[in-house]
Amino acid sequence: MPPAKKRTRSYDPAKIRTAVSAQFGNVRQAVRSLSAEQLARPTRLGDWTVRELAAHVTLAVESVSRNLDREAPAKAELDLLDWPFATAARAAGIADDTRRLAEAHPDLDALYADTAERLSEKLADAPGTRLLATRTGAMTLADYLVTRTVELVAHTDDLNAAVPGLDIPYDRQALAACTRLLADALAAKAPGGSTEVRVPPYAVVQCVEGPRHTRGTPPNVVETDPLTWIRLATGRLAWAQAIQDARVSASGERADLSAHLPLMA
Repeated sequence: MPPAKKRTRSYDPAKIRTAVSAQFGNVRQAVRSLSAEQLARPTRLGDWTVRELAAHVTLAVESVSRNLDREAPAKAELDLLDWPFATAARAAGIADDTRRLAEAHPDLDALYADTAERLSEKLADAPGTRLLATRTGAMTLADYLVTRTVELVAHTDDLNAAVPGLDIPYDRQALAACTRLLADALAAKAPGGSTEVRVPPYAVVQCVEGPRHTRGTPPNVVETDPLTWIRLATGRLAWAQAIQDARVSASGERADLSAHLPLMA
């Protein structure tokens, strides 16, 4: 069942641009410190190594510059809340592109430097209303940059999971935007007002069909932290495991979100 249309949250374009650059810089700094042994480590993303994952981060950001190089499409095809549900079909192609990129660029720091320079140059005079012909569908630059926070934050978490002690920091604006977009996507996929999902300090959404809550303590409440929520929404953590590990607090008969997760697979 396709997600229902929901009013899209507004994001400050300047803050999102800064957040994307800042989080990319955080990852670049960490990747620069990795040894050959660490780069060869496995990740939780199939058979990708840390080197391939690190290369993929540049691919996710370079897509902004690459799409700005292309002719603008005639009209938008994709709203921001549509994006999380449009990514799965591209998984195989992305994996192939990532492996080729990692093989072609043994000097990862040089690749990161080129990517950062291109991004800064291309964004300098590009308005947020500029349409991009992305692989998932035509969308505005402003919306596409919000999707880059999801890519950057999720893959920062992947890198931290793969390399003990790496501890790449999360830019607050990037983490907030990623959390909010995925929370809003849940509300679009499972419309309703019976369950309140809280991801402090960034997001609170109402979702799931059933009796609508109007005042006082909601009868169905789910609460978790931002990174746990992002892992659930992107398929990196199963709902049952999160409950078992007490990473999620869920109360009420409509507080089981397992039927609606992950949002991105």
